Amino acid sequence: MLDLLKDLWGFMRERKKFWLAPIIFVMLILGGLIVLTQGSAIAPFIYTLF
Repeated sequence: MLDLLKDLWGFMRERKKFWLAPIIFVMLILGGLIVLTQGSAIAPFIYTLF
């Protein structure tokens, strides 16, 4: 996982694609939110956001 992050950062730095960082950050947060609330009573409310 750490190698993936290093490679991703190297790609963004070399190609000047820093605008990808906020997109990736938001995707990780939303994915984590879905995974963490999957088995809880909050899940139906989270899925209405999408």
